Amino acid sequence: MKYALILPDGAADEPMDELDGKTALAAARLPNMDWIAANGRSGTVRTVPEGYVPGSDVATLSVTGYDPAKYYCGRAPLEAVAQRISMGPDDIVFRCNLVTIVDGRMVDFSAGHITQPEAERLIADLHAALGSDEIQFHKGVSYRHLMVVKGGKWIKAQCTPPHDIPGESIDDYLPTGKGADLVRSLMERSQAVLENHEVNNIRRDLGENPATSIWLWGQGPAMRLPSFKERFGIRGAAITAVDLIRGIALSIGWKLIEVPGATGYVDTNYQGKGEHAVAALDDVDFVAVHVEAPDESGHNGDARAKIRALEQIDEHIVGPILDKLRSFPAWRIMVLPDHPTPVAKRTHTSTPPPFCMAGTGIIPDRTTCFTEAEAEENGQKVDPGHELMEYFLKSGREA
Repeated sequence: MKYALILPDGAADEPMDELDGKTALAAARLPNMDWIAANGRSGTVRTVPEGYVPGSDVATLSVTGYDPAKYYCGRAPLEAVAQRISMGPDDIVFRCNLVTIVDGRMVDFSAGHITQPEAERLIADLHAALGSDEIQFHKGVSYRHLMVVKGGKWIKAQCTPPHDIPGESIDDYLPTGKGADLVRSLMERSQAVLENHEVNNIRRDLGENPATSIWLWGQGPAMRLPSFKERFGIRGAAITAVDLIRGIALSIGWKLIEVPGATGYVDTNYQGKGEHAVAALDDVDFVAVHVEAPDESGHNGDARAKIRALEQIDEHIVGPILDKLRSFPAWRIMVLPDHPTPVAKRTHTSTPPPFCMAGTGIIPDRTTCFTEAEAEENGQKVDPGHELMEYFLKSGREA
C-alpha cells in the first residue's frame, strides 16, 4: 500500500461576502480534490483539542497521529529539531519572529516577508548585541527564527503568537508570568538594534515593512516523539519549506525531501513539490506534502491569493500524486488542512477543518466535492483528531 497526505496549511475558511458567500475551497476550481471527495470519504476532524491555542504545531501533531495532550511542549522545540540545535535538559527555546510594530501596534508579524539574506544579517547582529553564553539566536527562514535560553527551563511566561494579533496594540499581549521580565527586556532591547539598521533603512526606502522588533513566543524544552515506523510500521517522507513541519518530520523519523524554490509562501515551487513527491513514492510507503501558501494568504486577508494557492496545489501536487498512486496495486490519498485561517479574521481558529480521502478499501460516502459545508453535512466527525491517521492507514484493510 502506498499513501499520500496533502497538507494545504490553513486552507479551511468561513463564507465570505466577497466570494458570494463561498469559502476559498468552495470558490476555487479543484477537480482533483473534488474527485477524491466524490470517490471516497469526507468529514471534519478536531485537530486542536479543547484548551489548546489553534496553531500548526498542535494541529500537525494531531494530523500525523500524535496526541498533543501526551506529546506537545511548545512550537519552538519542534523547529529546533529542524535546525539541528542541540539542547540540554534545562534549556528552553523560543520562536523569534522578526516583526513590524508601528505606534505600538502589530502591523506585520512577518516584517514584510523579509528576505533570507536580510534576515540572516539582522539575526547575526542581534546575536552580537544581545547574545551571550546563556542567550543564543539562531537563524531560520525569512521572519521565522529561534532563541535558546541555556538553563532557562525555569521561565514559565505566557506569550502570544504575533500572527494572532494583527493590528492590535501590543501592550495587551506582552509576555506575562514567571520570567516575563527577561523576555520583554530582550524584545525591547532588540528595537534599538534594529531601528537604524542598514537593512531596515533600505527596506523603508523601497516602501517595504522594516523589522522593528523581535517577538518571542512558542517556547518549550526539548521534545521527544516515538517514530512513525515504530507506531504504524510505515516508512515516511515529508516535503515542506517550514521548519515546524521539518521538525515534526525529523522527530518521527520521516525522510526530509528538499525542493529547490520551496519558499513557505505563495510564490513556492508547487510543481517541484509535486514532482518530488511523485518520485518519492517509488522509495517510501508514505509521503506528506505540506504547503504553507493558503495559511499565509489567510493571514494576509487575501481571498484571491488563497484561491490561487489552492488551485496550484490541486493542479501541480494533488493531480500528479493521484496519477502516480493509481499506478500501484493498492494506494490511498488524503487531503487535510491542519486548521482554518479565515481571511476575515487573519488568524487561526479551532473549528474542525474538513478532510477527504480515497483509495483502496475506502468506501465512498455521499460527498460530491471538497468543501467545508459538504464535509460537515455528509461526512464523519473525528474527535480526537490524532485518531484520524490510524483510520486513514488501517481502516477497511484485511488483518
